[in-house]
Amino acid sequence: MARNNDTQTLKEAMQKLLQSYRLQQKYTETEMVNAWGRLMGKPIANRTTQVYFHDKKLFVKLNSAPLKQELQMSKTKVLTILRQEFGADAVEDIIFQ
Repeated sequence: MARNNDTQTLKEAMQKLLQSYRLQQKYTETEMVNAWGRLMGKPIANRTTQVYFHDKKLFVKLNSAPLKQELQMSKTKVLTILRQEFGADAVEDIIFQ
């Protein structure tokens, strides 16, 4: 089935809607929070108590001090994973708590 020039896919329409209402960043942040467990793996997800955004910074609360220290040392690798998945300007910093 051929598409007309004035038609667009649902994905294209959603992207235009998010851009026109300036919701793209908030949508990306929500997607990133929801994908934390999938991207970091089950062992890290099980020790994560809360993930949220504030001022383009991702805050991750953990219930394991050794894991917090390990993630702090691997911060650039975690940022690289998130930026590859969601775009270079999706997150500025990660704060492990």
